[in-house]
Amino acid sequence: MSRHVAIVTDSTAYLPRQTRERHAITTVPLTVVIGDRALEEGTEVSAKALVEALQKKRPVTTSRPSPEIFAEAYREAAEAGANGIVSLHLSAEVSGTYDAAVLAAKEAPVPVRVVDTRMMGMALGFCVLASAQVAEAGGSLDEAVAAAEKRAEGTSAYFYVDTLDHLRRGGRIGAAQALLGSALAVKPLLELDGGRIELREKVRTASKAIARLEEIAVERAGAGPVDIAVHHLSAPERAAALADRLGERVPGMGELHVSEVGAVIGAHTGPGLLAVVVSPR
Repeated sequence: MSRHVAIVTDSTAYLPRQTRERHAITTVPLTVVIGDRALEEGTEVSAKALVEALQKKRPVTTSRPSPEIFAEAYREAAEAGANGIVSLHLSAEVSGTYDAAVLAAKEAPVPVRVVDTRMMGMALGFCVLASAQVAEAGGSLDEAVAAAEKRAEGTSAYFYVDTLDHLRRGGRIGAAQALLGSALAVKPLLELDGGRIELREKVRTASKAIARLEEIAVERAGAGPVDIAVHHLSAPERAAALADRLGERVPGMGELHVSEVGAVIGAHTGPGLLAVVVSPR
Protein backbone atom coordinates (compact mmCIF):
# COMPACT_ATOMS: atom_id res chain seq x y z
CA MET A 1 0.00 0.00 0.00
CA SER A 2 1.53 3.29 -1.03
CA ARG A 3 0.56 6.53 0.62
CA HIS A 4 1.82 9.98 1.41
CA VAL A 5 3.13 9.21 4.90
CA ALA A 6 4.36 5.76 5.97
CA ILE A 7 4.32 4.52 9.57
CA VAL A 8 7.14 2.51 11.16
CA THR A 9 7.29 1.22 14.72
CA ASP A 10 9.08 -1.51 16.67
CA SER A 11 8.01 -4.91 17.92
CA THR A 12 7.31 -3.72 21.49
CA ALA A 13 4.11 -1.99 20.32
CA TYR A 14 2.50 -5.47 20.36
CA LEU A 15 -0.11 -4.51 17.80
CA PRO A 16 -2.15 -7.47 16.52
CA ARG A 17 -0.95 -8.71 13.14
CA GLN A 18 -4.29 -7.97 11.46
CA THR A 19 -4.13 -4.39 12.75
CA ARG A 20 -0.61 -3.90 11.41
CA GLU A 21 -1.62 -5.25 8.03
CA ARG A 22 -4.84 -3.22 7.86
CA HIS A 23 -2.98 0.03 8.51
CA ALA A 24 0.18 -0.94 6.54
CA ILE A 25 2.38 -0.45 9.60
CA THR A 26 5.99 -1.61 9.29
CA THR A 27 7.39 -3.24 12.44
CA VAL A 28 11.12 -3.45 13.14
CA PRO A 29 11.95 -6.26 15.60
CA LEU A 30 14.05 -5.98 18.72
CA THR A 31 16.28 -8.91 19.66
CA VAL A 32 16.18 -11.27 22.63
CA VAL A 33 19.40 -13.12 23.48
CA ILE A 34 18.83 -16.43 25.29
CA GLY A 35 22.11 -18.03 26.23
CA ASP A 36 24.21 -17.46 23.12
CA ARG A 37 21.30 -17.30 20.64
CA ALA A 38 20.08 -13.95 19.32
CA LEU A 39 16.43 -14.18 18.28
CA GLU A 40 14.08 -11.66 16.68
CA GLU A 41 11.03 -10.79 18.73
CA GLY A 42 7.78 -11.77 17.08
CA THR A 43 9.21 -14.22 14.56
CA GLU A 44 11.98 -16.27 16.19
CA VAL A 45 11.15 -16.29 19.90
CA SER A 46 7.79 -16.64 21.64
CA ALA A 47 6.66 -15.53 25.07
CA LYS A 48 6.36 -19.20 26.03
CA ALA A 49 10.00 -19.89 25.07
CA LEU A 50 11.08 -16.85 27.06
CA VAL A 51 9.20 -17.99 30.17
CA GLU A 52 10.77 -21.45 29.92
CA ALA A 53 14.24 -19.86 29.69
CA LEU A 54 13.60 -17.64 32.71
CA GLN A 55 12.28 -20.56 34.74
CA LYS A 56 15.43 -22.54 33.90
CA LYS A 57 17.55 -19.54 35.01
CA ARG A 58 19.12 -19.23 31.58
CA PRO A 59 20.75 -15.84 30.88
CA VAL A 60 18.37 -13.57 28.97
CA THR A 61 19.15 -10.10 27.61
CA THR A 62 17.64 -7.83 25.00
CA SER A 63 19.12 -5.55 22.35
CA ARG A 64 17.95 -2.81 20.03
CA PRO A 65 17.65 -3.17 16.25
CA SER A 66 20.68 -1.97 14.32
CA PRO A 67 20.52 1.32 12.41
CA GLU A 68 20.95 -0.75 9.23
CA ILE A 69 17.67 -2.55 9.85
CA PHE A 70 15.88 0.76 10.25
CA ALA A 71 17.59 2.11 7.13
CA GLU A 72 16.25 -0.85 5.14
CA ALA A 73 12.71 -0.27 6.46
CA TYR A 74 12.87 3.41 5.51
CA ARG A 75 14.25 2.60 2.06
CA GLU A 76 11.48 0.07 1.40
CA ALA A 77 8.80 2.56 2.50
CA ALA A 78 10.19 5.18 0.12
CA GLU A 79 10.33 2.66 -2.75
CA ALA A 80 6.68 1.81 -2.05
CA GLY A 81 5.72 5.45 -2.66
CA ALA A 82 5.98 7.21 0.70
CA ASN A 83 7.42 10.70 0.60
CA GLY A 84 7.61 10.96 4.38
CA ILE A 85 7.90 8.53 7.30
CA VAL A 86 6.88 8.68 10.95
CA SER A 87 8.95 6.26 13.05
CA LEU A 88 7.46 5.72 16.51
CA HIS A 89 9.29 3.86 19.25
CA LEU A 90 9.42 2.70 22.83
CA SER A 91 10.85 4.96 25.48
CA ALA A 92 14.46 6.00 24.97
CA GLU A 93 14.79 5.80 28.77
CA VAL A 94 14.66 2.00 28.60
CA SER A 95 16.04 1.15 25.14
CA GLY A 96 18.48 2.37 22.51
CA THR A 97 15.92 1.69 19.77
CA TYR A 98 15.08 5.38 19.33
CA ASP A 99 18.78 6.26 18.96
CA ALA A 100 19.24 3.60 16.27
CA ALA A 101 16.25 4.96 14.36
CA VAL A 102 17.61 8.52 14.59
CA LEU A 103 20.93 7.39 13.11
CA ALA A 104 19.19 5.65 10.22
CA ALA A 105 16.87 8.59 9.56
CA LYS A 106 19.84 10.83 8.71
CA GLU A 107 20.56 8.76 5.60
CA ALA A 108 16.97 7.99 4.57
CA PRO A 109 15.87 8.86 1.00
CA VAL A 110 12.78 10.72 2.29
CA PRO A 111 12.18 12.82 5.43
CA VAL A 112 11.82 10.67 8.57
CA ARG A 113 10.45 12.00 11.85
CA VAL A 114 11.56 9.75 14.71
CA VAL A 115 9.39 10.02 17.82
CA ASP A 116 10.28 8.87 21.33
CA THR A 117 6.78 8.16 22.59
CA ARG A 118 8.11 7.42 26.12
CA MET A 119 5.74 4.44 26.01
CA MET A 120 5.85 0.68 25.40
CA GLY A 121 3.38 -2.12 24.76
CA MET A 122 -0.05 -0.94 23.61
CA ALA A 123 0.72 2.44 25.18
CA LEU A 124 3.03 2.73 22.17
CA GLY A 125 0.55 0.86 19.99
CA PHE A 126 -2.24 3.39 20.52
CA CYS A 127 0.15 6.20 19.52
CA VAL A 128 1.05 4.30 16.37
CA LEU A 129 -2.61 3.80 15.48
CA ALA A 130 -3.38 7.49 16.02
CA SER A 131 -0.58 8.43 13.64
CA ALA A 132 -1.60 5.82 11.07
CA GLN A 133 -5.20 7.03 11.02
CA VAL A 134 -4.08 10.59 10.27
CA ALA A 135 -1.75 9.35 7.52
CA GLU A 136 -4.53 7.29 5.96
CA ALA A 137 -6.77 10.36 5.90
CA GLY A 138 -4.15 12.22 3.87
CA GLY A 139 -2.57 14.09 6.75
CA SER A 140 0.89 15.61 6.51
CA LEU A 141 4.05 14.38 8.18
CA ASP A 142 3.69 17.02 10.89
CA GLU A 143 0.04 16.14 11.47
CA ALA A 144 0.81 12.43 11.80
CA VAL A 145 3.56 13.20 14.33
CA ALA A 146 1.30 15.55 16.28
CA ALA A 147 -1.43 12.89 16.51
CA ALA A 148 1.00 10.42 18.06
CA GLU A 149 2.43 12.96 20.48
CA LYS A 150 -1.03 14.06 21.60
CA ARG A 151 -2.06 10.45 22.20
CA ALA A 152 1.12 9.80 24.16
CA GLU A 153 0.52 12.81 26.41
CA GLY A 154 -2.81 11.41 27.56
CA THR A 155 -1.86 7.73 27.82
CA SER A 156 -0.96 6.02 31.09
CA ALA A 157 0.45 2.56 31.78
CA TYR A 158 0.36 0.74 35.12
CA PHE A 159 1.61 -2.73 35.90
CA TYR A 160 2.04 -5.38 38.52
CA VAL A 161 4.97 -7.79 38.66
CA ASP A 162 5.51 -10.73 40.98
CA THR A 163 9.08 -9.63 41.64
CA LEU A 164 11.32 -6.67 40.81
CA ASP A 165 14.34 -8.93 40.28
CA HIS A 166 14.02 -9.07 36.48
CA LEU A 167 13.72 -5.29 36.19
CA ARG A 168 16.69 -4.85 38.50
CA ARG A 169 18.90 -7.29 36.58
CA GLY A 170 18.07 -5.55 33.32
CA GLY A 171 18.85 -2.15 34.78
CA ARG A 172 15.28 -0.90 34.22
CA ILE A 173 14.65 -0.05 37.86
CA GLY A 174 17.00 1.07 40.61
CA ALA A 175 18.61 -1.49 42.88
CA ALA A 176 17.42 0.43 45.94
CA GLN A 177 13.78 0.19 44.82
CA ALA A 178 14.15 -3.51 44.07
CA LEU A 179 15.78 -4.24 47.41
CA LEU A 180 13.08 -2.28 49.21
CA GLY A 181 10.41 -4.42 47.62
CA SER A 182 12.21 -7.63 48.53
CA ALA A 183 13.01 -6.58 52.08
CA LEU A 184 9.42 -5.65 52.84
CA ALA A 185 7.99 -8.68 51.01
CA VAL A 186 5.56 -6.41 49.17
CA LYS A 187 3.97 -6.70 45.74
CA PRO A 188 4.95 -3.70 43.63
CA LEU A 189 2.70 -1.61 41.43
CA LEU A 190 4.67 0.33 38.84
CA GLU A 191 3.93 2.97 36.23
CA LEU A 192 5.52 4.66 33.26
CA ASP A 193 6.49 8.15 34.35
CA GLY A 194 8.37 10.34 31.89
CA GLY A 195 9.35 7.24 29.97
CA ARG A 196 10.88 5.58 33.03
CA ILE A 197 9.59 2.65 35.06
CA GLU A 198 8.82 3.98 38.54
CA LEU A 199 7.48 2.36 41.68
CA ARG A 200 3.99 3.75 42.27
CA GLU A 201 2.70 1.82 45.28
CA LYS A 202 3.62 -1.11 47.50
CA VAL A 203 0.83 -3.55 48.31
CA ARG A 204 1.02 -6.49 50.70
CA THR A 205 -0.45 -9.30 48.60
CA ALA A 206 -0.86 -10.18 44.94
CA SER A 207 -4.66 -10.15 45.13
CA LYS A 208 -4.70 -6.72 46.73
CA ALA A 209 -2.19 -5.43 44.18
CA ILE A 210 -4.34 -6.59 41.27
CA ALA A 211 -7.45 -5.08 42.86
CA ARG A 212 -5.59 -1.81 43.29
CA LEU A 213 -4.39 -1.96 39.67
CA GLU A 214 -8.03 -2.21 38.60
CA GLU A 215 -9.02 0.76 40.76
CA ILE A 216 -6.23 2.92 39.39
CA ALA A 217 -7.24 2.09 35.82
CA VAL A 218 -10.93 2.84 36.45
CA GLU A 219 -10.04 6.17 38.10
CA ARG A 220 -7.74 7.12 35.25
CA ALA A 221 -10.27 6.14 32.56
CA GLY A 222 -13.01 8.37 33.97
CA ALA A 223 -16.21 8.71 31.97
CA GLY A 224 -14.91 9.90 28.61
CA PRO A 225 -14.16 7.81 25.52
CA VAL A 226 -11.10 5.70 26.22
CA ASP A 227 -9.22 2.74 24.77
CA ILE A 228 -7.74 0.18 27.16
CA ALA A 229 -5.27 -2.66 26.80
CA VAL A 230 -4.58 -5.41 29.31
CA HIS A 231 -1.21 -7.13 28.94
CA HIS A 232 0.12 -10.19 30.73
CA LEU A 233 2.95 -12.71 30.68
CA SER A 234 1.95 -16.31 31.37
CA ALA A 235 -1.22 -15.17 33.19
CA PRO A 236 -4.04 -15.35 30.61
CA GLU A 237 -6.88 -16.14 33.01
CA ARG A 238 -5.95 -13.30 35.32
CA ALA A 239 -5.73 -10.88 32.38
CA ALA A 240 -9.08 -11.99 30.94
CA ALA A 241 -10.80 -11.59 34.32
CA LEU A 242 -9.35 -8.09 34.77
CA ALA A 243 -10.42 -7.09 31.26
CA ASP A 244 -13.97 -8.33 31.93
CA ARG A 245 -14.19 -6.26 35.11
CA LEU A 246 -12.85 -3.16 33.37
CA GLY A 247 -15.37 -3.67 30.57
CA GLU A 248 -18.15 -3.55 33.14
CA ARG A 249 -16.78 -0.58 35.09
CA VAL A 250 -15.51 1.84 32.40
CA PRO A 251 -18.51 3.62 30.85
CA GLY A 252 -16.64 5.19 27.93
CA MET A 253 -14.87 2.02 26.80
CA GLY A 254 -13.83 2.07 23.15
CA GLU A 255 -11.37 -0.60 22.07
CA LEU A 256 -10.39 -3.22 24.65
CA HIS A 257 -7.30 -5.24 23.81
CA VAL A 258 -6.11 -8.27 25.79
CA SER A 259 -2.75 -9.73 24.84
CA GLU A 260 0.40 -11.39 26.08
CA VAL A 261 3.51 -9.24 25.89
CA GLY A 262 6.37 -10.38 23.72
CA ALA A 263 9.76 -11.61 24.77
CA VAL A 264 11.44 -8.19 25.05
CA ILE A 265 9.19 -6.70 27.72
CA GLY A 266 8.71 -10.15 29.24
CA ALA A 267 12.46 -10.53 29.72
CA HIS A 268 12.44 -7.49 32.01
CA THR A 269 9.23 -8.17 33.94
CA GLY A 270 9.16 -11.94 34.33
CA PRO A 271 6.13 -14.28 34.40
CA GLY A 272 3.06 -13.04 36.24
CA LEU A 273 3.12 -9.55 34.71
CA LEU A 274 -0.28 -7.86 34.58
CA ALA A 275 -0.48 -4.41 32.98
CA VAL A 276 -3.18 -1.93 32.05
CA VAL A 277 -2.82 0.80 29.44
CA VAL A 278 -5.38 3.61 29.59
CA SER A 279 -5.48 5.82 26.50
CA PRO A 280 -8.18 8.52 26.27
CA ARG A 281 -9.27 9.31 22.72
